[in-house]
Formats: sequence, structure tokens, C-alpha cells
Amino acid sequence: MKPGIQLKQTQQLALTPQLQQAIRLLQLSQAELQAELRELAETNPLLELDEPGGEDGADGADIPAPDQQEITVETGTSAAEEGAPEPATEDHDEYWGEGSSGIPEWSQANRSFDDDEAPEHQDAAPVGLREHLTWQANLTPFGERERAIAAALIDAVDDDGYLRDGLEPVIAALGSLSPRPDTEEIEKVRRRVQRFDPTGVASLDLGECLAVQLEQLDPATEGRELARRIVAGELELLARRDFAKLARRLHVGEEDVVAAATLIRALNPRPGAGFDPAPTEYVAPDAYAVKIDGRWRVTLSPECQPRLAINRHYCDLIARARRNDAAYLRGQLQEARWLMKSLKARADTLFRVAQAIVRTQSAFLDFGPEAMKPLVMREVAEELGMHESTISRVTTRKYLHTPRGTFEFKHFFSSGVATDDGGSASATAIQAMIRKLVDEEDPRKPLSDQTLTEELNKRGIRVARRTVAKYRELLRIPSSGERHRAS
Repeated sequence: MKPGIQLKQTQQLALTPQLQQAIRLLQLSQAELQAELRELAETNPLLELDEPGGEDGADGADIPAPDQQEITVETGTSAAEEGAPEPATEDHDEYWGEGSSGIPEWSQANRSFDDDEAPEHQDAAPVGLREHLTWQANLTPFGERERAIAAALIDAVDDDGYLRDGLEPVIAALGSLSPRPDTEEIEKVRRRVQRFDPTGVASLDLGECLAVQLEQLDPATEGRELARRIVAGELELLARRDFAKLARRLHVGEEDVVAAATLIRALNPRPGAGFDPAPTEYVAPDAYAVKIDGRWRVTLSPECQPRLAINRHYCDLIARARRNDAAYLRGQLQEARWLMKSLKARADTLFRVAQAIVRTQSAFLDFGPEAMKPLVMREVAEELGMHESTISRVTTRKYLHTPRGTFEFKHFFSSGVATDDGGSASATAIQAMIRKLVDEEDPRKPLSDQTLTEELNKRGIRVARRTVAKYRELLRIPSSGERHRAS
């Protein structure tokens, strides 16, 4: 084959320093933004962050606020017209039976130290789960793309170490990666992260978490193979301690089932729970939704529009400074202008997303959680002409104050399915309905998950019993048997 020259055209997004800065500012919380701006103001003499009541020493180039607009919505929508369930994930009906919270409180798992055996250096700063996983990821020979995927996976795990929301948030967070990773590529990295310490972290469900831990055991461990078969599909029977039925179904002796169950109970069902949770973060609303004359009005918090300005004194020095000094000051001036432009774009994006949320979820604001509509980030991204990853960043640790309370933007997003009457209901609405049914039940005859399912079906919401069980557990509502004993 003769050597030759070929021309090939490709499109690639170049992340300029300005774009990187805009992305970083967009994902910061309000408190983090203020800290970032104070630090930048200390290192850039051309930049001034005016404190409330401070003297005016700048050129007045404050960041303009986006137009505060009214959103006209229909106020006669009933909660019933908003309604329908999120499809159940393909998991067990109930991991540990109706009488559990989804993951058992095992006495041997996550045992805390007694005072006399506690490790030394207790005054050291606690290491959180994500920091611990990130440290391991940095030591792992990942490629550039793999490292980005691992970071997104680690960021998505909850305090117990699970990916409760599946891979959708991870895929959305990787939207700027080109080419966009598919599920297979993410799964390859996730399987490696699952074998970090603590083993089983980044699992999608309990069975998978326990399976990874069993895989890491010595193959000669008594009961290992049978335990793997149990966690793969028989956790419900294990939770009920129905060893006889397990033995019949798996064609083994009951004593073998007991040995396997003992091994399973020695595993850690909450691999992330042994780490100190993140410190309490006090939040302030980024936006406000207020109803005036029958219309919902959205405004941004003043803290989202910091009084950032150019220092006139240093700006005037540029024309008189020596060449090197002038070049330095011009560079600092350009950085200050880039920052102000990025902050304005951040405020505009926050405002537009808050508008879209209020416009879609006006029934929730009027009638409460039972009227919450299904909403996914893709819909908002398409409506606003933005990338889905941008919506993911702007809805994380950003808060909307409403007459019903202050909620993270992400609270207003959930999937749903169609109802019998052609409408739809979100997972949030279904959970609210379950809560209401339980609150109104006869304490002497608590409603079982099957009865709750039938009640929802009567309202036109076709939801599976396993979905009802999952939502009940998310609401921390005890099983019907436990509620009956407590009555």
C-alpha cells in the first residue's frame, strides 16, 4: 500500500479559558460563588466586589440583572389532572420484604468504634465518601475520558454509596465530553469504581452491591456461590427468612441456605454509610416565586447578582504605566471583564431555568405535591435552547423559594407515565398521594402495599406494587405490619 495524504474535517468543541470559567461558575452554589468572587477580587487589582453599604470606588459597571418577568398560568388546574406514576425500575419487588426499609440494619455492618478503641488523630478533618473515592480514582490508571466518567459517577453516589437515580444524571453531567459516552462505556468505568474501597459503592441496587462484595471473597469461602445465587434473585425470600422455600427453589439443603444467609449478613449493605456525611450547608434561595394578582412572578435573589465592578484608579494607570506593567494591567482588566460577562450569563441562565420550572410546576405551587407534573431536564433544555448538561449544572444546589417552602431546583424534576384519562403524574405526586392515603388510614387496619396500589389504580394511576413499595420506603413510611404494631 502506497503512503498518501488524506484531508478530514471534524467538529470539536474547544473549551476556552472563558468557557471553562463560565461552566465552573454555573455549577457553584451561592455560598461557593461568594467565596470564589472574594478570592478573585483579592488577586485581581482591577476587580472590586462591592459589599453592601460600601463606598463607591469603582466605575459602576455592576452586573445587570435579567429582566424580572411575570409568568401567566392557569390557576384552575386540579391536582387530579396533573397526575401518573414513574415507571418502576427493574429491581426486586421489595429488597427485604414489606417489613423493611429496603436495606436491613445489620448489627455487624458499619460497627462504630468504642471510646477505648477509637483511632488516634480524632481532631483531623473527617474524610467524606466522595473524597475517599476521588483519591482512589486519582491513583487508578484511567485515561482522560475514563477519569471524567469516574468523577461523574463519584459525584452522583448518595451517602449510602448507591446510584439511586440510575445513570441518567451521570450521562447528563458528561454532556460536554466529546464524543458523548454511551452506557457501555460508562458501565466499564462503573464496574471498576465498584471495586474501590468500600467495595460495592456506585451500585444501582442492593443485590448488585452485595454481589460485588461476594465476588471479592475467596472462592473457597463456604456458602459463597449459593450466596451469589440468592442475591441475584432471591433477596425477598431471604428477607422473610423463608429458608425452607429458598432451599426448595434453589434445590439445595436448608443448612446450606442458612450458611449462605450467614455469609450475606456479614456483608455491608450500605458501603458509604461508614464515612462522615458532608458538613451541613446552610442555603439561601437563588430565586423567588411569588403570586401577585393571579400571576406567578419570578425574581432572582440579589446575592445572585453581585456588585462586581472595575477599579477606576487602576484602570486609569494603564495609559501611564510602563510597558510591562501596562500589559499586566490590561490582562487583569480583560479577566475582570470576562468574569463579569460569565456572571451575567450565569444569572440569565438561573433566571430562565427558574421561569421554566415555575411555568411547568404552577399546579404544584397552587395545589401542593399531588399536582406535581412529570418533568425531565431534556424538556427544559429543549425549551430554552440549552444543553442538557447545562440544565444539570444549574439545577444542582440552586434553590427556589416558594409559598410552599424552599426547594432545590432538582426537586421539581421527576419522570412519569400516562394515566387512564390521558394525563400524567410524576413520582413526586404519587408519593404525595401515598402519604395522604396512609395519613387517612384506619390505624387499626393499615393499608398494605397491595391495597395502596389498588387505591391508586382506582384514581386512574396504573402503578406496580413494587413501585408503591419503593416510594413508601423513600418516604420512610413503615410497612403495614409495623404500623399496625405501633398503633
